[in-house]
Amino acid sequence: MLKRLFDFVASSVGLLILFPFFLLIAVLIKFDSAGSVFYLQKRVGKDGALFKLFKFRTMRVSSDKAAAITIGARDSRITSVGFWLRKFKLDELPQLINVWKGEMSLVGPRPELKKFVDLYSADQLHVISVKPGITDYASIQFRNENELLEGKENPIDFYIREIMPVKLELNLRYINSQSFWLDIKIIFQTIFSIFRN
Repeated sequence: MLKRLFDFVASSVGLLILFPFFLLIAVLIKFDSAGSVFYLQKRVGKDGALFKLFKFRTMRVSSDKAAAITIGARDSRITSVGFWLRKFKLDELPQLINVWKGEMSLVGPRPELKKFVDLYSADQLHVISVKPGITDYASIQFRNENELLEGKENPIDFYIREIMPVKLELNLRYINSQSFWLDIKIIFQTIFSIFRN
């Protein structure tokens, strides 16, 4: 109950304070390229329920059909404004809407695409026993994930074999030791990692 109360209050305050900033980003996105301001993508939530994840659109319309993940800091599908939104993780801010709606938490395992969740082992599926979050240990460790995939012959295969297992291990570690104060610690670590880079 404390976690949900904190999520609701924090997301409500965050959305109110950031609303003018959201409007500015929306204008920049519309001027930079054709398409909607938000990008909605189906992700797997708690207990396997699918929901639509909110992000600011950082790629050209329909370019996500070419690949499920972005590769490199300068993926040709990413718009000029999108590059800077991704660099400072500003494209993730609309997920406060998902938190406000109760589909996500501020801290928790990042929600994954169903095609990847279908590959989880029985033990790894424990990750979806809790609400997904905007940030977690894996988000901090793999902040520049798309750069790790750059130059790989088969980026998706590399993600599945090398990155996804480590993420899931970190997620399970969080679930087994989660607490309100750990969430606060992860939030501050996330903010620090963004400005440090």
